[in-house]
Amino acid sequence: MKKSVLKAYADLIAKKGVNVQRGQEVLVMCDIDQPEFVAMVVESLYKNGAKKVYVDWGYDQLTKLHVKYQSDETLGRVDKLAMAKIKWRSETLPAHLYLVSEDPDGLKGINMDKYMKAQQSKMKVIKPFRDKMESKYQWCIAAVPGKKWAAKVFPDLPVAKAVEKLWDSILQASRAYGDPIKNWNNHNLNIKAKCTALNNMHLSKLHYTSSNGTDFTVWLNEVGKFNGGFDTTLSGVDFNPNIPSEEVFTSPKAGKAEGIVYATKPLSYNGQLIENFSIKFTDGKVSEVRAEKNQELLEQMVKTDEGASMLGECALVPYDSPINNTGILFYETLFDENACCHLALGRGFPDCLYGFEKMTKKQQLKCGINDSAIHVDFMIGSSDLKIVGTDKRGNQVLIFKDGNWAF
Repeated sequence: MKKSVLKAYADLIAKKGVNVQRGQEVLVMCDIDQPEFVAMVVESLYKNGAKKVYVDWGYDQLTKLHVKYQSDETLGRVDKLAMAKIKWRSETLPAHLYLVSEDPDGLKGINMDKYMKAQQSKMKVIKPFRDKMESKYQWCIAAVPGKKWAAKVFPDLPVAKAVEKLWDSILQASRAYGDPIKNWNNHNLNIKAKCTALNNMHLSKLHYTSSNGTDFTVWLNEVGKFNGGFDTTLSGVDFNPNIPSEEVFTSPKAGKAEGIVYATKPLSYNGQLIENFSIKFTDGKVSEVRAEKNQELLEQMVKTDEGASMLGECALVPYDSPINNTGILFYETLFDENACCHLALGRGFPDCLYGFEKMTKKQQLKCGINDSAIHVDFMIGSSDLKIVGTDKRGNQVLIFKDGNWAF
C-alpha cells in the first residue's frame, strides 16, 4: 500500500477520529500486527498537537497464557499498577484510540468461563471510573490488517496478498481514498440529516420483520433521540468514534422488547466466533438463545450481569451500504455492524437522551438507559428487512423497506 495513502489514513484518524486537541495526551491501544502504521499515527497525533502519546500493545497469545497460568484470584484482580492507570485516565481524560487488527479466532481454546469471570470481577472496579469519564473525552476505533485476520477474510489468497487486499478493503470502507477529510465532512452531514428526520418523527417503538423469522418489537425512550456520525464531548470537541461508520442509532428503553431476532452475520466475541444464532426477548429481557456454534459462549455473555440480557442500542444501517456491497464478511464488528442493521446487548448511551448532560447517572437509568459491563453488537439486517415505526400519536411510519431506508 502506498505510503502517501497510509499517511492520509493516519491523518484522518488523528484529525477526524480522535480529533486530538493541542496539549492533550493520547492513549493508543493496538495489537502487534502493524507497528509501522502505529508509528505513522503516533507521528500524526504529535503533529496535530498531542502533548504525549502512550502506546499499549496487545497480543492474544499472551492473553491465553495469562488465563492459563494465573489463578482465578490474580486474573480477576485490578492490581496497583492497573488501578493507577485507571485513575490517571479518569483524571487526565486522554483521547483514546483503538486500532483493531486481531485474529477473529485469536482466543480459541481459552478457558472462557475463567476469562469472563475475571473480566466481570475487574469491571466492578473499573466501571465507576468509566462512568465518571462518560462523554468527557474523545475516542475512536479504526482498523489495520493483521496477517491472521486477513487470512480469515481471504482464505484463498497468499498471506501477503490477503493483507494487501484487506488494507484496500479497510481504506475503501473508511472513505480514506482521495480527500479523506472532505469525504468525512460530507458523510457526517448526510448521517446527521437522517438523524434529524428520525428525531422529527417522535417515534415510540420500532417493529422489525424479515423472512428469516425475525419478528421483534422494541420500545424507545420518551426523551430519546437518534445519533450518528460525529459525536461531541461535553466540552464541545467533535470526534468520530468509529471509522468506518454508516449507522444511525439510539438507545431503546431498557426492559421493553418482545419477539425474536435472527443474526445475519457471525459475531466475534472475546476472540471467538458465535455463528447462526437467534435471540428471543420476553418482557424486555433475553429469554432464550440458540446458536449453531458457541451457544455456551452466547449464554455466558447474556448472563454477564442484569443489564447484559437487555438492549442498549438499535442501529439503522441500509443493507445497500458501501461495506455490505463489497460482499466481504470481515469477522470484525467494527465493519460488519456497519454493513447492515444491528442491535446491541448491554450498556446504552446516555447521550441518546435529550438533556443527558444535566442528568445524574441515576436519572439517566430512570429514563430508560440500560446499564451493563458489556456492549455487544450483533447484526440482523437482511435484504428484506422491514422496520415500521409508531409515533407518539399511534401513527405508523415505514422506516426501512427491503433492507434499506424507506424515506
